[in-house]
Formats: sequence, structure tokens, C-alpha cells
Amino acid sequence: MSKNLREIERKVLRLLHGRNTRTQLTQIHAHFLRHGLHQSNQILAHFVSICAALDRMPYATRVFSQSQNPNVLLFNSMIKGYSLCPPFQQSFHFFSIMKSRGILPDDYTFAPLLKSTSNISHYQLGQSVHAQIIGAGFERHGSIRIGLVELYAACERMADADKVFDTMCDKDVIVWNLMIRGFCKAGYLESGLTLFRQMNERSIVSWNIIISCLAQSKKDDKALELFREMLEQGFEPDDATLVTVLPVCARLGALDAGKWIHSYANSRGFQHDVIAVGNSLIDFYCKSGNLEAAWSIFNEMPHKNVVSWNAMISGLAYNGKGELGVDLFLEMVGKGVNPSDSTFVGVLACCAHAGLVDRGLEMFALMTAKFQLEPKLEHYGCFIDLLGRCGQVREAHDLIRSMPMKPTAAIWGSLLSACRTYGERELAKTAIKELISLEPWNSGNYVLLSNIYAEEGQWDEVEKVRDLMRENDIKKTPGQSAAG
Repeated sequence: MSKNLREIERKVLRLLHGRNTRTQLTQIHAHFLRHGLHQSNQILAHFVSICAALDRMPYATRVFSQSQNPNVLLFNSMIKGYSLCPPFQQSFHFFSIMKSRGILPDDYTFAPLLKSTSNISHYQLGQSVHAQIIGAGFERHGSIRIGLVELYAACERMADADKVFDTMCDKDVIVWNLMIRGFCKAGYLESGLTLFRQMNERSIVSWNIIISCLAQSKKDDKALELFREMLEQGFEPDDATLVTVLPVCARLGALDAGKWIHSYANSRGFQHDVIAVGNSLIDFYCKSGNLEAAWSIFNEMPHKNVVSWNAMISGLAYNGKGELGVDLFLEMVGKGVNPSDSTFVGVLACCAHAGLVDRGLEMFALMTAKFQLEPKLEHYGCFIDLLGRCGQVREAHDLIRSMPMKPTAAIWGSLLSACRTYGERELAKTAIKELISLEPWNSGNYVLLSNIYAEEGQWDEVEKVRDLMRENDIKKTPGQSAAG
């Protein structure tokens, strides 16, 4: 290569890694085409890497297709690119082409292949890659072992992950975090906690993982306890920590902890700079009954997403301010924010709490007519609750019967509650029979049905209910009426 061409190649590389690459990618491509560098594997490998960073792998694939003699460096770039951008299976397509051309893989080939396999949680494929790694003699490379741990943890095969983990001499914090997350994801929370306690060195990510796993497992007391321990050990929470801990504070009613987090978020600029933190603060204050604070945060947010609006609308429903919630929904739509499924759950709950049947019907119709959102079970549940609360019990029953999906126990329970409030005995019996079908283990449903029959003097039916209880080996809970 001439000195002039080498200088052009260095210039292209500087352009590729410059600040304006996102907007100038096609011009950079044209530049190295013009100078005949479109067959330079080094240039193409860098180009592919930049495309991956910009989520433009289809463009990288078109450029790759024009390469006449791609080497292992270029193939590795394509494989790695598709380990970062879907469809992840494309990594194996390029690996297959590479092998068909007789190009031997190196340790930079297998790490991204493992990443792709982790992304799709494909255990059998992962085992195949592992076997090829052993065959190629790369199983002792650090990045390979981390990739194997990540793969097996993603597939919830923690016995396999543990085997690889035990062979590692220098375990960094990343691989410990992968193991902890893997155990918790697979349902072995205590094993994850034990591993967390064994760590000599932790990162904020380590704390976030274990606190999040505890919160997801409804172990809120323990999650908040670990959060406080984290602070005592001098770790500074990041935005992910706050988003995890705020719902815990809301569920526990830990107002002081939530307020401390709010103050901390303000001092670090998270409240205004990180939308997810602002959203979590809104949700916390709504669930704590402090609508004034929630409104203040909502109004001060410089940027809002649909989750911000959803949090405030649902919070208004939660606090019995349904009409305000409907007004906020209309404001949201008026500002051009497209509602999501969750938005309609919130606004229908607002209508239910405020007794706005006509407005609820309008919202229910809007979902499909204007926003092309198919109502889901939770939307039907909200609307059935609305009808029941307003005494339109038969209409609620008709809606249940017309639903395109099977009603749940919660929906029949909602109808039953409305039946008992408004004295709809026949429909109540229908609802209870459905509940017994869905929850044959719940003695309360049998007792309710038995009591209704007893109140009507239908002793033959009472006996049938008792027979059904004996048949299903159901024992009456002490304190419940036995209907005679």
C-alpha cells in the first residue's frame, strides 16, 4: 500500500470514530469507495463496528456483501455486530459462511457467538457452541468463560453456570453479578443472596441486582434493609437503584425513606434528568396519598413519556380523583402523546371510581376506534368493575359473556361483589358457580353459594353444595356460616 493510500486509510478511520459519524456514515462510505478502500478488511471491520454501535447492521451487511476476500477480522466484526443488534441469529449465519470458506475461528469469534446465544436463551445451541470452543482449545480464555456463565445463567441452567464459575481463578465483579442474577432469575433467591454475601468486591450493579430480585420476589422488608446497608457501606445509589427502591417504599409505606430518595434524586439531578426517576417519584407519592407532591413533580418534569402520564392518571384513580384523571387523559391526547394499554387501564379505573359510565364506554370504544389497541383482560376487568359499581350488573354480565377471552376469577369476583351490593341473587349464583369452577380449592365460594340457597329455603341445593365440598375434599374455614 502506498504512503498516500495509508494516509487516506488513517483519515477514514479518524472519520469513522469521530463525533459526526452518525450523520456522515454514508459520506464516509462514499469516501473510502472513491479511494478504492472498499476491499480493505481493516476499514470494513471498523465500518461494521460503527454500524453496530448505531444499530445499522442491515447497512453493514450490504457493505460486507461487496467484500471479495473477507478475513477472520471482518467476519468477527459481523458476528459481534449481530450479537449486539437483532436478529441475533444472524451471528450464526456469518459464522457458518466463515467456516464454509475454510476460515478458522479465533477467541474473538466465540465470545460474541455466546452473547448471541444468551440473547435468545437457546440452551441446545449454547451447548453446541461450547463444544466447538472446547474443540478449538479456547475454553480457558477469560472472555469465553464469562460468556459461558452468561449463557447458562440466561438459560437458567445454574448447575452448568456453576461448573464454569468454579473453574475461574480470577473472578471479577461482572461474573459474580451474572451468577447472582442467574440464580435469582431461576428462582434460587437464597443462593443468589449467599453468593452476594461471599463477594469480596461489589459494584453498584451488584447491589441493584440483589435489591431488584428481592423486590420482585415481594421481599420488600429485606430489599429496603439491603438498600440501607448499601448506603452505610458508602455506595452511592444510581438512577436504577432509585427506580427499584421507590416502589418498595410505596408498598411498605416507608415515607421517610421515599422522601430521602426524593431529596437525593434532587441533589444528583436525577429527578429532572432521568425520566424513569421522575415517574417512580410520581408513583411513590400517589401511592402514599400525597397528590400535591406527585402533581408538583409531574408538572416540573422537563420531559415526559407515556409512562409519566400513566403514573399520574393511575395515581388519580388510586386516590379517588377519577374526574381529574379523565381530564388529564384528554390533555395527554390533546398534546399528541399516544396512549398505551396501561393508559387505558388507568383511565378506565378513573371512570370506575368516579362512576362515569358513559365516559367509560367512550374510552373503551376509543381504544380500538382511534388508537388501534385491542382491549385486554385488564381493560374488560376495569369496565366490568365500572358497570358493577354503577348498578348495571346485567350489562356487566353480558359483557363478560361477550369477551373474546376466558374470564378470570377476579372478573367473576367483581361481578359477585356487584350482585351482592345490588341484590342480584340469580346472577350471584351464576358468578359463584363460575368461581367454584375456577377455584375449586376456595371454601369461601362454596359457603357463599350454600348460604344463598339456605336463605331461599332450597335445602336440596344446599345439600348438593355440601356433597360437592366433600367430593372435592374441601373443609369449611372456621367462622364461616355453614348454612344450617
